[in-house]
Amino acid sequence: MLDAIFVTLQIFLVLIAIYQFVFSLFGLMKRKKKEHFAPTKSFAVLVAAHNEEQVVGALMENLKHLNYPRELYDVFVICDNCTDRTAEIVREHGMNACVRTNPNLRGKGYAIEWMLKELWAMPRQYDAIVMFDADNLAHPEFLAEMNDDLCTGARVIQGYIDTKNPEDSWITAAYGVSYWYINRLWQLSRHNMKMANYLGGTGMCFETNLLKEMGWGATSLVEDLEFTMRCTQRGVYPRFNYDAKVFDEKPLTFKASARQRLRWMQGHFTVARRYFFPLLWESIKERSLIKFDMALYGVNVYIVLVTFLMTAATWIDNAFFDGPNIANIYGYFPLWIGIAAVALNIVTFLLAMVLEKVKFKKVYLYLLAFPIYLISWYPITFYAFFTQNNKQWSHTQHTRVVRLEEMQSKQG
Repeated sequence: MLDAIFVTLQIFLVLIAIYQFVFSLFGLMKRKKKEHFAPTKSFAVLVAAHNEEQVVGALMENLKHLNYPRELYDVFVICDNCTDRTAEIVREHGMNACVRTNPNLRGKGYAIEWMLKELWAMPRQYDAIVMFDADNLAHPEFLAEMNDDLCTGARVIQGYIDTKNPEDSWITAAYGVSYWYINRLWQLSRHNMKMANYLGGTGMCFETNLLKEMGWGATSLVEDLEFTMRCTQRGVYPRFNYDAKVFDEKPLTFKASARQRLRWMQGHFTVARRYFFPLLWESIKERSLIKFDMALYGVNVYIVLVTFLMTAATWIDNAFFDGPNIANIYGYFPLWIGIAAVALNIVTFLLAMVLEKVKFKKVYLYLLAFPIYLISWYPITFYAFFTQNNKQWSHTQHTRVVRLEEMQSKQG
């Protein structure tokens, strides 16, 4: 019975790997023709901030110079339980500092929910809501791109999340490589196939009427994924805009990265429990590949966990019990198939970097440490499984001030 379960799980994991690899091929090509519209949509730009005095000023300066009519957007910074000069700096730049103090309901999801209620009560109402983090920088055309998508009927839009500091350390380089892969071979592939894309926590745009209909209601540790699932259930499929870039600061150290990724995985377990089976059932009932794909993405955290446990069991069996005693389908295939599978996995990340024309020289050197980053997801996910009921938001400290001109100069 144990062997049957082990073999079944192995076959399941192989099928998922093939499924994801085939999907990634649809991201190889990027459509060039795109319809542009005159700027007509108005935006409320929300910035979530908690003690961000070191970086918020750079974003405020950046948002003043977007290539979009200034009268069509206002910036609101949610100063959530701040104890520093964040609000003061925001006001110095002429932006709206919205101070929220609630030590019991901490975290980005609760802050956004509070801010939306404040917005709905204001005299001016906006066509759409855009969300950034305080450590971000937005491409000058960001709002123009959102305007184009809204004019063609999009209701939820995710921009291209890039890394503004990929050369700072091996861990920021690993984030950069991961996000270039995600944007090109995951998000763009699904966009090209007219599937649902998933939200990434920043660089997001929402039609105001949709938010009023649905309510925010996403207060888990991964509010972006939670809202993605809610949208997909309603048949509202988030769209990916490849040209709307937002540059996000990544943690400098492995310790800070592990803390951030632990929070992501803890929240991911919560969302998987809540939405996987309902979405899977709907996908079967409606024969919807879109909902099936999103259900599969939602349960990915369990796929990582099962892969880790099965790999660990195999190693322990071989090391301490004179294995192999556990059934293993890979033993029936030639060695070259396993080598080819591993090589393809590595090549896809390199391919994404080539397709995205990555010019950061240090990043290519840091690739030697990239496998450590990938492998570290397994113990992080394992620990997250046993601590998934932890709802405490862990804040990532940001001190690296990068301006858009500096970053674009390095890319060039």
